[in-house]
Amino acid sequence: MTLPLTAPAPRSQPGLLPLSLAAIGVVYGDIGTSPLYAFREAMHAAGASHGGIELADVLGVLSLITWSLMAIVTFKYVALLMRADNQGEGGTLSLLALAERSLGRRRRLVLAMGLVGAALFFGDAAITPAISVLSAVEGLSLVTDAFDPYILLISSGIIIGLFLVQYRGTAAVARFFGPITLVWFGVMAWGGLVHIAAAPEVLAALNPLQAVAFMAHNGKLGLVVLGAVFLAVTGAEALYADMGHFGRKPIQLAWIFVALPSLVLNYFGQGALILTDPAAMENPFFRLYPEAMLLPVVILATAATIIASQAVISGAYSLTRQAIQLRLLPRMRIRHTSDAQEGQIYMPAVNAALLVAVLVLVLTFESSSALASAYGIAVTGTMVVTASLAMIVAHRHWGLSAPVAVALFLPFLALDLTFFGANLLKLFEGGWLPLGLATLMVIVMTSWIAGSGVVMGKEAQGEMALAGLLRRLADKPLPHVPGTAVFLTSDPDYAPAALLHSLKHFKVLHENNVILTIRTADIPRVAPEDRVQMSDLAPGFRRIVLTWGYAEEPDVPEGLALCRKLGWKFDIMATSFILSRRSLRLSSRRDIPGWMARLFILMARNSAPASDYFRIPAGRVVELGTQVNV
Repeated sequence: MTLPLTAPAPRSQPGLLPLSLAAIGVVYGDIGTSPLYAFREAMHAAGASHGGIELADVLGVLSLITWSLMAIVTFKYVALLMRADNQGEGGTLSLLALAERSLGRRRRLVLAMGLVGAALFFGDAAITPAISVLSAVEGLSLVTDAFDPYILLISSGIIIGLFLVQYRGTAAVARFFGPITLVWFGVMAWGGLVHIAAAPEVLAALNPLQAVAFMAHNGKLGLVVLGAVFLAVTGAEALYADMGHFGRKPIQLAWIFVALPSLVLNYFGQGALILTDPAAMENPFFRLYPEAMLLPVVILATAATIIASQAVISGAYSLTRQAIQLRLLPRMRIRHTSDAQEGQIYMPAVNAALLVAVLVLVLTFESSSALASAYGIAVTGTMVVTASLAMIVAHRHWGLSAPVAVALFLPFLALDLTFFGANLLKLFEGGWLPLGLATLMVIVMTSWIAGSGVVMGKEAQGEMALAGLLRRLADKPLPHVPGTAVFLTSDPDYAPAALLHSLKHFKVLHENNVILTIRTADIPRVAPEDRVQMSDLAPGFRRIVLTWGYAEEPDVPEGLALCRKLGWKFDIMATSFILSRRSLRLSSRRDIPGWMARLFILMARNSAPASDYFRIPAGRVVELGTQVNV
């Protein structure tokens, strides 16, 4: 028996302008803080050959920044990639799920690309808070040199405070994100406009030929500069990843009418400033403003960097939850921090790991300039993966012919690869860091996938077909005890291990027995009316399949409560959930390398219990142990 498939009831949404305002804060917080360091680092790289500031260098850097924003953010993401959504959801793992669904099955190459993209995002999530907060606090040095010895201490304090309040959730603070960031963009635009008026010759950089000429005349130095220029578009992935929270139109409007013009005006203002005052090259962003405004701008910049950091931390939580649902990572504890917004979650393990990583980065690199070398590789690598997966989606999901799909995304892939190659030149200056973090995450995810496959294979060897077990129980009935027993299994056609152990040890059956399977769909969310499938197998036995989307958190009692509409009156106080708890041991005959088996066992032992993850009340759970050799 299955609930009828009906379209989900439309949910009331805020208007277009409120959503656009919210998107300005959450989506553009990261890219909105890039002017703090991007132009400075690009100009430092451009002046490396002659030790001074020349008009050609300024125009070349500004043109490269402008047309990188246009090509990568406006054309690739805002105009094109945001159409590659998985029921409104975006991001690397959403694109992976969409590609796998369009291909009909999981392909190793596609899975590998998805793993690499997700792993690089975790590197980005560690670097963004470090470089953003450092670059903002460094502005205090322009107010007074009394703060110089305490820059690292103040930055570390802000970062620790940011991570310590994560357990409260962002729901209460999020309503202020949009207005604060809108003021931030306004201040940036104003600061740029004032100085453009003093040196209008910088407007020549709007001509893309200035970028072409700069690259043509500077050879390898041009590639070094290109790597620094890419700092201006870090955060572009947030447009795609946060699409499910705001929708396509609000994000597009916020970019075209607020973020893009403000960013361009600020960058051009910085260029005009250093032409009229070369000494401002020390920190061109904060030098845009008069001394009387420095402290308020530093405070506003710090608030903007905290918002940018919050956005990427929340993104790490969401990505981790998707990876768990797609069985790429072990179960972890997830706490909902808002009753109104399902996306507001807190993951203690992810929060602790990120905090340690960010503090290590701050204390190791000590300045935003040093961290800038490490930043680009993580983002460019993610963009290469996104463009590659988008080709598959365009061909198999959109229905475009292979040549058209390739022609559509190949120019963007070529541009992303160019930026990736330019950032690889900084490999030994800090670029190794995100690659190392990504490699570590890929090892973790592949170990979990491989170990889970071995365990499932071992358990399948001792499985008994459920139909055969029911026939044996019909032939030789067992005593019954009152109540309902729910047995979880990944394959509803086979008897759960917990049921077999229960029969072996207790030699009794409950009056009602439920064979429960929990599935994850390759779509973000499943409507409640499509959540449950129920069928009767034999007297006293029924099969139930509960399905959640990969962006949802499974809640078994809530799902079983839906069975009341199908005729089964579920009463949790009369129900026992009998689960199988695996005890993993290292086998002398292994199907995977020993180090991978050890890592898998370590993760499995520290993963959240099934009862916690599926939100089953602890007082209703009975666990029966099984031993599996890996």
